[in-house]
Amino acid sequence: MSADVERSAPLGGGTDPAGLEEPKKMTREDWRKKKELEEQRKLGNAPAEVDEEGKDINPHIPQYISSVPWYVDPSKRPTLKHQRPQEENQRQFSQMGEWYKKGIKEGSIAIKYRPGACENCGSISHKKKDCFERPRRVGARFTGANIAADEHEQPLLLLDYDGKRDRWNGYNPEEHMRIVEEHAKVDLAKRTLKAQKLQEELASGKLSEHVNSPRHQWGEEEQNTQTDRDRNSEDEDEDKYADDVDMPGQNFDSKRRITVRNLRIREDTAKYLRNLNPNSAYYDPKTRAMRENPYSDAGKNPEEVSYAGDNFVRYTGDTISMAQTQLFAWEAYEKGSDVHLQADPTKLEVLCKTFKVKKEEFKDDQKKSILEKYGGQEHLDTPAVELLLAQTEDYVEYSRHGTVIKGQEKAVARSKYEEDVLMNNHTCIWGSFWKDGRWGFKCCHSFVKMSYCTGEAGRSINNPNLCEEDLMPPEEDMTRPKTLVEIHQDKQKDKKKKKKKHRKSGDSGSDSEEKKKEKLKKALNAEEARLQQVNELLQLDERKRAYNNVYETREPTEEEMEAYRMKRQRPDDPMAAFLGQ
Repeated sequence: MSADVERSAPLGGGTDPAGLEEPKKMTREDWRKKKELEEQRKLGNAPAEVDEEGKDINPHIPQYISSVPWYVDPSKRPTLKHQRPQEENQRQFSQMGEWYKKGIKEGSIAIKYRPGACENCGSISHKKKDCFERPRRVGARFTGANIAADEHEQPLLLLDYDGKRDRWNGYNPEEHMRIVEEHAKVDLAKRTLKAQKLQEELASGKLSEHVNSPRHQWGEEEQNTQTDRDRNSEDEDEDKYADDVDMPGQNFDSKRRITVRNLRIREDTAKYLRNLNPNSAYYDPKTRAMRENPYSDAGKNPEEVSYAGDNFVRYTGDTISMAQTQLFAWEAYEKGSDVHLQADPTKLEVLCKTFKVKKEEFKDDQKKSILEKYGGQEHLDTPAVELLLAQTEDYVEYSRHGTVIKGQEKAVARSKYEEDVLMNNHTCIWGSFWKDGRWGFKCCHSFVKMSYCTGEAGRSINNPNLCEEDLMPPEEDMTRPKTLVEIHQDKQKDKKKKKKKHRKSGDSGSDSEEKKKEKLKKALNAEEARLQQVNELLQLDERKRAYNNVYETREPTEEEMEAYRMKRQRPDDPMAAFLGQ
């Protein structure tokens, strides 16, 4: 196999104008020697390659970076020049700190029109179509008066990578100092004006009367007072503006307020590892909050465990009193007292204690005045309700730990409707009787809700086919104790009923069979008519059928059930195909 590879002629014939030659193919022996030399250079046993400038080439650089393409460098010398920025491709970038000059040029202003300037204002830095001045009736080109000043003309800077991303490039620190000085002057003017007003109030005596007034001490002044006018004026300290703003989304309830995500120490046990039961206290991984006690299912006392939930911690200490003090500060601020929990804690605490004392004294005075006027002091001297009802006959059994074993049953759930309400002389409630899909009264079998009770007479009229057993008095009358005469009469009636039943069963044995056959025949005819009606309804469109047209609330009789069984078609019957023949 030849070591050289003939170079093919370029397209179009002739020789390559650049005079570049493709690299010759290496033999297997040369390739092996080259690999061994690279390994020795990486291990440090052989000297590193040197480029044309005499610099060493790092042997650990990958080959796809260090190798020079044949169309770039025909010399085939080892070099990294192709990886460095090429001078002919480099553009001149502006230096850091350079920026566009803006505004009017310093120096003299032109007094006559110059060729090529703006025809409207006369400035040479722009044309008429880019002019920002108001269009004049006669431009500066024709009048030669009121020539506008020229602006700085500077080509766009060619910024490098750092210059494009410099956020302070072009910033003038003198502008910030000018703003600071302006604010300092405004503050000084406010303080001077406030001091003058204070001196005027002290000289006139208004301030002393305002401070010594009892309404000022108790914070009951109206919003129309001088304090509110001063607080709402422009002279108020700007640091207090944040107190007047209602923070949306802030909840000052000590049970649920979470404003800072408390980061735990890594040596502490995580909250979700204290109880691995999935049904234990809920843990919120986003806020790292576990409000309930994780040991509640184990029956441990919260005071004995090291961690009893976030809510238990929030209830401890002065949390509740702190919330009450904050609430008092807001209420006092709304009524005119200039107090703040963080700014004046001592003043707020003294004011809160004084307010509580005065409030208790006011309640006692009001209570005494009412008792003196109406009396009733003897009713207030009775012992507590717990002492009056301490001894009861209710049996309650406790365990050794204090839990209730017996005697604390759950209350019976009552309906929201009125129960056992009797009206119009009825002895039974409405809905105690049901017949033919209607509700009524059991005492008189009346289906009218607002009707008057007629007793047994109404039952006999509404149901003429009822026997004597159905006309028995209601259950409330049965609970009344009977006399000896009534008991004897009931026994005689029972004997007569038994004799009548025995006679009827012996005489009408054949008649009952005939009646049953007649009833069954009528039931078969009715079943055939019903099946025919059902088939007709099934052939109609569902949207044209009436609602509940094949539904009956009446209970079927024995004859009707027997007719249904006889007329019912069974798919497994081998003679079903011959029924219609």
